[in-house]
Amino acid sequence: MTYTYKTKGVCPKEIKFDLNGNIITNVKFLYGGCPGNLQALPRLVEGMTVKEIQEKIGGIKCGLKDTSCADQLTKAVVEAYEKNKQTV
Repeated sequence: MTYTYKTKGVCPKEIKFDLNGNIITNVKFLYGGCPGNLQALPRLVEGMTVKEIQEKIGGIKCGLKDTSCADQLTKAVVEAYEKNKQTV
């Protein structure tokens, strides 16, 4: 299932991705951000589980911000996974 997450505190405004069980695919950062990072992150997390993403990139900060694109991706996949569990 495809999910859209409205980011908070980072340059891209949205993150879209597919969630199949607990596997994340097709990550796209939309409407802003650093092109290199936003190409690298989706490639790095392709096919990873929600837990693996959480452990690897959760909590990363960008400069003086309390979050980052990687951290927002973690929040997005955890939120989607939790919502998906509730509907099953």
